[in-house]
Amino acid sequence: MSSSLFTSRRRSSRLSSLRGFDPFLTVAVGGLLVIGTLLVYAATRSWYASVGLDPQYYLKRHIINIVIGVFLAFGATVIDYRLLRAYTPIVWGLAVLGLVAVLLPGVGSTVNGAKAWISLPGGFQIQPAELAKIAIIIGLSMILSERAHGKDEPTHKDVARALAISALPIGLILLQPDMGTVFIISASVVAIIAASGAPSRWIAGLLIVAVLGSFTAVKVGVLSTYQVKRLQSFVDPTADPQSSGYQLRQSRITVGSGGLVGKGLFNGPQTNGRFVPEQQTDFIFTVAGEELGFLGSGLILLLFLTILIRAFGIARKTQDPFGRMVCVGVIAWFAFQTFENIGMTMGLMPMTGVPLPFMSYGGSSMFANMIGVGLLQNIHARQRG
Repeated sequence: MSSSLFTSRRRSSRLSSLRGFDPFLTVAVGGLLVIGTLLVYAATRSWYASVGLDPQYYLKRHIINIVIGVFLAFGATVIDYRLLRAYTPIVWGLAVLGLVAVLLPGVGSTVNGAKAWISLPGGFQIQPAELAKIAIIIGLSMILSERAHGKDEPTHKDVARALAISALPIGLILLQPDMGTVFIISASVVAIIAASGAPSRWIAGLLIVAVLGSFTAVKVGVLSTYQVKRLQSFVDPTADPQSSGYQLRQSRITVGSGGLVGKGLFNGPQTNGRFVPEQQTDFIFTVAGEELGFLGSGLILLLFLTILIRAFGIARKTQDPFGRMVCVGVIAWFAFQTFENIGMTMGLMPMTGVPLPFMSYGGSSMFANMIGVGLLQNIHARQRG
């Protein structure tokens, strides 16, 4: 009798948590997934058909990635997020192992100058740096939320420990090199430390180190040649007219050609002509600009804004420091990556090769994004617990 009663209570608690999901957050994410799927298909169908390949190749794989991502998001919600503290060292350790493995000869694959992927059977690839975002966010949140007796804010030792936890995976990602992911993770690190109540001089110091580190990375040759050319094209679009400069010019033309209402879905001349390289991944927003126009692009921005507003609301309402810091880390991640991706398509930010959350083609990015949403929903469902 007692066993069945215990099982019934667990099931009731789980269902209660599921009913506590934020519907606006769910609808906003779902809307981006649907729009992104249509844009990925629009960006690839014509070219694949023209060379005699399956025009639905990317569409099918993108849908598979979304389905897997939905299961991962659900998995991130069914276990009380407060229990993640116990599993954080395991998650962090697995992330570091993945980042080490990708650098080993014969294991990691090099794409666009960065050795950041591990090839899997069936033509799939996984990018450990994407999943390392989750590990760093929960690792920092765990350390900075553990207050010493009578303390309302982390000590200098706590902040130093948190930065040490971040330093190893960030250093491994720099060796790939993948500066775009490093910038995104750094934004989350700074945001979590600020939300923890740490002294403001830590924030100022980290920003100074970030600026000096970026300058040093360019000067000492940490960045590969193609990454340096991307930075040069940001300053002067004519600096690399056959590669990154060409991509930036075509991106601006494609976004601007859509006008108010766009050329219509699947009817974009620039998109169908594949004038913008990597259009289904890093430059998916150019397809929106051309085919959906200003109004369609504005809807996408509104959906992203809805996600951030709802996430801020979850962070504000939760009374648990760990949950609040996880929320802040995910917010900084989504906000900075969205701004960086859309900004680079319009020449407002340097090209760093980061995908647009929930919309770009790519399994690892989709999986990490959906786990991030699952954590937000988990915290929202249990914020009164």
